[in-house]
Amino acid sequence: MALVLTEEQQILQATAREFVASKSPLARLRALRDEPDGDGFTPALWREMAQLGWAGIVLPETYGGAGLGYLELMVVMEELGRALVPEPMLSSVLLGANAVLLGGTEAQRHAYLPGVAAGETRLALAYQEPGSRYDARSVETRAESAAGGYRLTGTKTQVLDAPRADHLVVSARAAGDVALFVVPRGAPGVTIERQRRLDGRVTGLVTLEGVPVGADAMLGDAGQGGPVLARVLDRATVALTAEMLGGMQAAFEMTLDYLKTRQQFGKPIGSFQALKHRAARLFIELELSRSIVMAAHQALDDGKDDAQVARLASIAKARCSDAFMQLGNEGVQMHGGIGMTDEHDVGLYLKRARATEIQFGDAAWHRNRVATLDGY
Repeated sequence: MALVLTEEQQILQATAREFVASKSPLARLRALRDEPDGDGFTPALWREMAQLGWAGIVLPETYGGAGLGYLELMVVMEELGRALVPEPMLSSVLLGANAVLLGGTEAQRHAYLPGVAAGETRLALAYQEPGSRYDARSVETRAESAAGGYRLTGTKTQVLDAPRADHLVVSARAAGDVALFVVPRGAPGVTIERQRRLDGRVTGLVTLEGVPVGADAMLGDAGQGGPVLARVLDRATVALTAEMLGGMQAAFEMTLDYLKTRQQFGKPIGSFQALKHRAARLFIELELSRSIVMAAHQALDDGKDDAQVARLASIAKARCSDAFMQLGNEGVQMHGGIGMTDEHDVGLYLKRARATEIQFGDAAWHRNRVATLDGY
């Protein structure tokens, strides 16, 4: 496999980089972070991104998407990661929309996906529960049969961008099997407590108290919920590693620039051999991460089976979790005292590294998963 971008992908990369640089400086991230009751992103900017085709980049044209591949998605996600752009690409497209695409009926796909692709409808996937850690199959939320449908009862944690989602895709147990349901955010019995993560992203603690939904709210059949959720999370994990790669690259470039300009003893500190070695090691970690991230996206484009995709997703996530934390920590340390201040940008990348390190499973969990998939 050639781990290089095509000419068309390079053009997309340049366009995305120019757009992000002009529309989303890090100062915007700080302003969003400091709004106590803010959305965590800018809806108008999200609509602009949708107009560029990004929100529908991996959605089929039949449902209003661009019908492109995951390598094209990687290019965009990497540029979003470079600037720590907080718009709901991961939550609405990779999690919510993919759940509908992979598990929904034709009617459900036509009902929700065109709105997502246009940036008019936002979805959020509510699958984590207290005590479930990284096991998406650990579901205590109940879907009890009721007249003409179901009633959902349970609690979901860390639901990314839930406070501003139009609909929640909720995992629940129906007749003993895991099922996925599309629930309007404002449905009776739905309560969302706004929360903020270390990196400033907004999540929600979702409480469901006998929420009534129709039978047509279930995506597919009850027994399909678990396998669909696993496929959705693998695709979201692969996309997240591209965003992490962009964050790593930006933190590395920021640190390298500092090593070239900071003077000590009349010389740039980057001329000192110890710091040269550390910078070289970070470059190696970055390039190794890029190779596996591209391989994972290519596997999706090549239509590899679920087991192969799951294995590559876990390898990529394990490497990126470790590498992003290393680049973030080293970046702060090599910046010295100013790296510890909130005013300097490098600390924002360390916070994002910490948050993404554990999202969808940390490095240890994914290494164990690879070992299990390989039969150990």
